[in-house]
Amino acid sequence: MRMLASLVVVSCLIAVPCSAQTILKSEPLMLAPYEVAFVKDASCPPGKVLKVTGAIRGLHRRKACVAMAGEQASLAIAPLPDLTN
Repeated sequence: MRMLASLVVVSCLIAVPCSAQTILKSEPLMLAPYEVAFVKDASCPPGKVLKVTGAIRGLHRRKACVAMAGEQASLAIAPLPDLTN
């Protein structure tokens, strides 16, 4: 049983950094404690995204506007194709 629990913990630790690079269009309803989600919405100024951190039961989520990195900006805003040709 301990082996199964340790495998679950390790898989969660490996999966969290991968999910941090996805920018969502709306805030997720379910968010595990200390899990981070980036949300592109109107609550933050241009060039920034809302960083939402999940909390343990009874506490509020932590929210802050943070600057997007260059890699994240390309995921959130795709350039429009040039249709003049």
